[in-house]
Amino acid sequence: MTDTLVVDRPQATPPDHADNPHHATRWLILGVIALAQLIVVLDATIVNIALPTAQESLGFSNDNRQWIVTGYALAFGSLLLLGGRLSDLVGRKPMFIVGLIGFAAASAIGGAAQNFEMLVSARVAQGIFGALLAPAALSLLTVTFTDAAERAKAFAIFGAISGGGGAIGLMLGGALTEYLSWRWCLYVNVPLAALAVIGGTLLLKKQAREENPPKLDIPGTAVVVAGLVSFVYGLANAESDGWSSTVTLVCVAVGLALLALFAVIENRVHNPLLPLHIIWDRTRGGSFLTVAIIGIGLFAVFLFLTYYVSLTLGYTPLKTGFAFIPMILGIMATATGFSGVVARIGPKIPVFAGMLLASFGLVLFAQLDLDSTYAANILPGLIITGLGVGLAMAPAFSAATSGVDAEHAGVASAAVNTFQQIGGSIGTAVLSAFAATAASNYLAGKTPNPHNQALAAMESYTTVFWWGAGIFAVGAVICGLLLRPGPIAVDPDAAPVLAH
Repeated sequence: MTDTLVVDRPQATPPDHADNPHHATRWLILGVIALAQLIVVLDATIVNIALPTAQESLGFSNDNRQWIVTGYALAFGSLLLLGGRLSDLVGRKPMFIVGLIGFAAASAIGGAAQNFEMLVSARVAQGIFGALLAPAALSLLTVTFTDAAERAKAFAIFGAISGGGGAIGLMLGGALTEYLSWRWCLYVNVPLAALAVIGGTLLLKKQAREENPPKLDIPGTAVVVAGLVSFVYGLANAESDGWSSTVTLVCVAVGLALLALFAVIENRVHNPLLPLHIIWDRTRGGSFLTVAIIGIGLFAVFLFLTYYVSLTLGYTPLKTGFAFIPMILGIMATATGFSGVVARIGPKIPVFAGMLLASFGLVLFAQLDLDSTYAANILPGLIITGLGVGLAMAPAFSAATSGVDAEHAGVASAAVNTFQQIGGSIGTAVLSAFAATAASNYLAGKTPNPHNQALAAMESYTTVFWWGAGIFAVGAVICGLLLRPGPIAVDPDAAPVLAH
């Protein structure tokens, strides 16, 4: 296999940066890439805070409300692999800039929405352009940093933003909704994207493309997009209609069948959309799984802890958002503070330890009750979970894209984002279903008075936290076994800078 990740001897010579036109400005480029990633990640949660106000303003039903979130997830999750491959074929810089401009335009339209149809269309458009932007950003980071120590630092920052962006979205969404308008939860993307466009235009170099670039894998693209749309739609439908719904079962089954067919196609076509060796490598496969599990676990924290502090403790949107600051600080502390250690020992131990820490943090959340307080009962769990997520997320992102040749850097980056998105979608459906079942079981045979309903809600939250803790614990074992010991090899010839 030409892209083996791990070597059993130290690298003899440092990477030669002579052919890297981005080396001199690499840290400024990191700032631009980090800003772009923040735009994509925070949009997954910032709109959640604004949804009740937007629903009241535009007058759409509760059934339609979920499509504001699902529309974005469907477009984003299903088109990521295509976006990553276009990044490889057309160029990372063009896809990065187009993704930013399109995302900003869709955000402006959504902010100005006068009805449900206009708002959901804008969210779908955000997902489409986000699918162009996210893999381009990560692949640019992959090919810009080739020195092992610097690469670890760069991915530590990127991982911190990916892990903490959801909490930042809650904070920003709360502040904007409370002091300005729900519309600013969408408008805010416009100035942020404008800054990233200016930075990307000035700093990213356009390089010569291959004379005979490989053609796009049309059959594979069509099958995987249809499979992901069906699978994610089925998961979203499970949240509202349950797992026994015919639509849920058919969509999930069709989605899985199409994804299996996609694997068969990729094994036979000359220029596959996603070369299977990218996934089957033990270290990369373990990293993809790590990212997916973190996506599931973070959903449990962000959504159900938000429900708890806002509905049970009565926090305002702004106070709810700021309640997550310790978690963000915890993610940043371990993601950036342990980058040097990760560069020396590799991802295996940090991922294992980080997931165990995150599991313990959710165990603490599972002890919450109606009389719990923030300082005594919520804060410790936030800090511990943040430390664990930061410790696992950054090395997983780095290992998932290490050793991939430049021709496939974009689609490998897209695969990382796809696994993170699918993890979040699975978390949404599965954990919401567990929560609903727990609440229904608690109320069975009891009078549905306000006190019992509050206790039922509490039962649903703690059930989800226990499941989240178990998922993190099992993930620690599985990913710890999959990941190879030792540092990741960074071959300077494996991913030369081809930002074109």
